[in-house]
Amino acid sequence: MNDEDFFPFPLNLENQFKLSKFANFEELNAVKNHKVSKDGSFTAPVLFLQNVVLFPSTITPLSFNPKSQGIQLVTGAQEQKTTLIGCYEDPAAETGKALSKCLPVGIEFVPSRLNNEDPGAPMALLQGRRRVRILELSETQGLVFARVEPLKEVRSSAKETKALMRLCLKQFGRYLELEDNSQDEILVFAEEAETPGELADFIGSALDLEQEDRLKLLLEADGISRLNLVARLLSAEINLLELEEHIQTQVQSEMDRSQRENYLREQISKMQKEIGDGKSADPEILELQEKLAAAGLPTEARAAADKELARLRSMPTLSPESGMLENYLQWLADLPWNAKTEDNLDINNASAVLDSNHYGLKKAKDRILEFMAVRSLKPTRSHQPILCFVGAPGTGKTSLGRSIATAMARRFARMSLGGVHDEAEIRGHRRTYIGSMPGRILQTMKKVGVVNPLIMLDEIDKLNADFQGDPASALLEVLDSEQNFEFADHYLEVPYDLSKTLFITTANSTQNIPPALLDRMELIEFPGYAAQEKMAIARQFLIPSQMAENGLEGEAIEFTDDALQAIIEGYTYEAGVRSFERQIGTVLRKLALKKTKGQVLPAKIKKEDLPTYLGPVEYFPLVAELKDEIGVATAVAWTESGGEIMPVEVLVMPGKGNLQITGQIGEVMQESAQAALSYLKSKSELFLIPDDFFEDYDFHIHVPEGAIPKDGPSAGITMALALTSAVLGVPVRRELAMTGEITLRGKVLPIGGVREKVLAAQRSGIKTMLLPAKNEKDLEELQANVREAIEFHFVEQMDEVLDYGLVSKPIFSRVMPKQRKRKKTEEED
Repeated sequence: MNDEDFFPFPLNLENQFKLSKFANFEELNAVKNHKVSKDGSFTAPVLFLQNVVLFPSTITPLSFNPKSQGIQLVTGAQEQKTTLIGCYEDPAAETGKALSKCLPVGIEFVPSRLNNEDPGAPMALLQGRRRVRILELSETQGLVFARVEPLKEVRSSAKETKALMRLCLKQFGRYLELEDNSQDEILVFAEEAETPGELADFIGSALDLEQEDRLKLLLEADGISRLNLVARLLSAEINLLELEEHIQTQVQSEMDRSQRENYLREQISKMQKEIGDGKSADPEILELQEKLAAAGLPTEARAAADKELARLRSMPTLSPESGMLENYLQWLADLPWNAKTEDNLDINNASAVLDSNHYGLKKAKDRILEFMAVRSLKPTRSHQPILCFVGAPGTGKTSLGRSIATAMARRFARMSLGGVHDEAEIRGHRRTYIGSMPGRILQTMKKVGVVNPLIMLDEIDKLNADFQGDPASALLEVLDSEQNFEFADHYLEVPYDLSKTLFITTANSTQNIPPALLDRMELIEFPGYAAQEKMAIARQFLIPSQMAENGLEGEAIEFTDDALQAIIEGYTYEAGVRSFERQIGTVLRKLALKKTKGQVLPAKIKKEDLPTYLGPVEYFPLVAELKDEIGVATAVAWTESGGEIMPVEVLVMPGKGNLQITGQIGEVMQESAQAALSYLKSKSELFLIPDDFFEDYDFHIHVPEGAIPKDGPSAGITMALALTSAVLGVPVRRELAMTGEITLRGKVLPIGGVREKVLAAQRSGIKTMLLPAKNEKDLEELQANVREAIEFHFVEQMDEVLDYGLVSKPIFSRVMPKQRKRKKTEEED
């Protein structure tokens, strides 16, 4: 039989005693004994019992499944007035057939009083008769039979046995006293036991024992040993009950004290209410108390809540602090402490979501998929990565964060840090201030309502510090996985766990991010888009989105490649696609206006149509020089708007050896110009430049478009080449662009932003480009057509730059005769 075949009927001690005392034993006396063989054994049908153990001379009710084989056995035995054998499976036996797992001792019992009032669960009383030893089990026509021999009880009149029986009766009395049962009647019934085995069986059936202990009592054939086992079990139960009684006494004492305190508070409240300044336990406080109980506060927060709630109850209604306390407790109740969403860690689904919402951005997408893969392999990992998306505006940083939240099935919240200059905006104000409240971190957590959202901290490089504190320093604790599990908000004053939150920050540049904060974040660069990439993004995302936004769904309007290219080059100036999308929206709004007037919409938007919709061209990007020029070299720069070429002009004129730099140049770029001039001076002997030349001439370096600030060391080799060309009178190749930092010894050091710089050079018609040798690896990020369109040369020394950059081999400059002539005149004078 399985567990589904019958169900044990729960009995308390008093009901068990009543069944045993008042049961009708006529059925037991009228039982027909089975045919006994010469060795004293007999054979009877077997009923496998589980979760209930029968003892001799005890009665146990059992509810059966009406479709089980067990009810058929019980019904047949009752009709034929025969007994059944109760067998038990050995818990320690290996998995196999039930016949091979049976315990060696079973119970012969009589089924009686079959009750069929409930057809769904017929019940029978099983009366234990005697223990039997299982000699053999066999199976015939689906029924199991057992050949058994009875186990006889041994009577003993030894003093030790009588002492043991008295001890057990005394312990049983103490047990009944602790159980609060009618011990007199039950003890009298127990004292009627004539043998130690009978007493052990009665007490064993009365105790609330585990199944394992009950089986031990059943298996023990010797009555004295069985009674010894009962004595040990009784002692353990009494110790446990005494401990429960002690705990109950303490709890009751605490409850009495609490009730007394509540009574006194109620009296005080009523008196305060009578005089008009009391605060009774109104529904709002009761509702707040229920919310706090259901919030699942941690230990420290729960203690703080209880303390403040007690203060609120005893505080007059008109007290100024009353409203502050209510607001504080409301915050504790509303913050998420345990609620969370289940992460969707399906890598294929995440990849599909990210690809459907964003074009390119392979490095960022791969990092997110790696994070999800690690979480799926190790769900218990507590540390969350702190990612920082760095790139120009409009490259998709914020929208990618939203897509990550969608892919992981996490709630998303965006928090802009631009212009934040007060530490209290992150950590909150202390409650001593009027109108104080938690910082923006906890405000965001309350808004999302779970402990594991994705929070995007936008524009982290735009934080400001003033006399009110440094918010970047406050963010150190938020973004440090070793500290944010107990984030301390000044208003809350209890630790709050932020370790389950996934933080993603964005920045246009890392220059303004404090080093300590930058060290806690993993940087992922968002490069600017090439023209081909912008066109693909426009067709896949921007145009369909703007068509829907401007009411042109279903219209067959197409932008030609030339039109999109013209918008990118003539009407936008950016590395991202934000302005590009606005210009597309402008065109489509013009078409929407036509549609409302009933005019026919064009099927294609061509390049020549753009002035009609967008007006004249706004930007004229710089292009390569039309001819080789002396003192003019082309650098390639990277800005927040992407890459662009930057001509460097040098003019040499009579003077006193001064160096002038114009074009709104930053300090780093000025230092690069000085290093370039020092390098040229160190090569004066090689280029046959007179020693006094640098004392008699001034040098003016100018970078056009002076309204745009420029800085950085990457124009170092360009300024050195332009200076050399101007001094020696040798032209620079017009289709050559370059980037790289120069040292005083003429070494060329690597720079950043190679991808954007190469794309800018390609747009401007540059055919050859010089790059530092250590930047060769950066070309792998470029598309094959871009790498094939430009001839790259990788240089390590400035001498190589001169070999590639100058039209002819440097020789003595034509300005030298002028110098000599001027000196001769001075001597004559």
